[in-house]
Amino acid sequence: MELNKTPFLKYGLIGEKLGHSYSKLIHEKLGGYAYELREIGPENLDLFLSERRFIGLNVTIPYKKAVIPHCNELSDQAKRIGSVNTLKVRADGSLYGHNTDYDGFVYAVKSAGISFSGKKVLILGSGGTSLTVRSAAEDMGAAEIITVSRGGEINYENVYSQTGAEIIVNTTPVGMYPKTGEAPIDLARFPALSGVVDVIYNPLYTALLLQARKLGIPHTCGLPMLVAQAKAAAELFLSRPISDSEVERICREIMGEITNIVLIGMPGSGKTTIGKKLALILNKKFTDTDDRTVERAGMSIPDIFEKYGEAHFRDLETEVIREIGRQTGLVIATGGGAVIREENRDALRQNGRIYYVTRDIGALSTENRPLSSSLDALYELDKARRPLYTSFSDVTISNNDSIEAAVKAIAEDFYENFGNKRP
Repeated sequence: MELNKTPFLKYGLIGEKLGHSYSKLIHEKLGGYAYELREIGPENLDLFLSERRFIGLNVTIPYKKAVIPHCNELSDQAKRIGSVNTLKVRADGSLYGHNTDYDGFVYAVKSAGISFSGKKVLILGSGGTSLTVRSAAEDMGAAEIITVSRGGEINYENVYSQTGAEIIVNTTPVGMYPKTGEAPIDLARFPALSGVVDVIYNPLYTALLLQARKLGIPHTCGLPMLVAQAKAAAELFLSRPISDSEVERICREIMGEITNIVLIGMPGSGKTTIGKKLALILNKKFTDTDDRTVERAGMSIPDIFEKYGEAHFRDLETEVIREIGRQTGLVIATGGGAVIREENRDALRQNGRIYYVTRDIGALSTENRPLSSSLDALYELDKARRPLYTSFSDVTISNNDSIEAAVKAIAEDFYENFGNKRP
């Protein structure tokens, strides 16, 4: 019996703290093999690698450099970058180290239509991913590459001296789940920007990418990079090519699983009823921001308004939306005024596709609605909020025919954008 040996791991991901990872899902879709996430403490890393009880591994923080001494051979890419994220035990028992983050980054950038050729590039962060990005940027023809780090010559105190930067790449964890809403820098202070890349993939839209979107700057999150680097790793594991179309397919499937459907619109427009039916059809969890706010307050919305006023209600609503917005795979029905605050819109956008549900004013309910208790009040409210609903939404859905028709329209749109099979 092999009492002193660790359990055999055919394919998988190793790191000290893995938390939530999409790697298992991606690899099993790509290669059809079982893929395991295994946390390994620093004290056990050397033994694990020396035993060679695996075939192919991906490596993440903090071991991308620590595994290098265990490799019998490194790819030219890994040597140049000085970082390894993929290991394979070869037929003779030797260990081969490679870096597929490079392949993933190049794929993501090109898919987003971002060109590095002749550009001044700022890389935020100085870790292993930063080294990968530097190598890729050099190969894609960047004219100048500057690394920004807390203790470097260019740091976060003087970074705004680099106003001529044309591409910004964030390789830091700033803005990553669960600490969403944070951004390492203000993009508005870089007027020459033509591309922004954030290697974070949870949330899909970090605060940095939300700002890039608002400024109309081409951008990409880290999900295409994650899937494309996994494809390159799977090709090494299996010793066969995999089509780039698989990257596109898997990105769509993952987006379909994690993207929230966010319903906005006037009070009484049917968001809650539509949302509950959608959640059943698309196998997502339903939540209602008004209901969650009532739970938090321990009283009804009319009572909150009467006892504490609208400002207090809005503060509670913002707390709820901040918590809900960072989650994934939900159908979210929002209160009619949820779009008023930009911070709410950002929280809902970070993982969401936004649907504006419309309904004729005369058909809207006014019962138990403090701000829309009469038809005149509804008209005034609609006049004030319609521009926000329209500008914030991705799609407008009419609920003037039937609930079923509105549900079908949203489900069809969601399928067209993210689905691999019709609901």
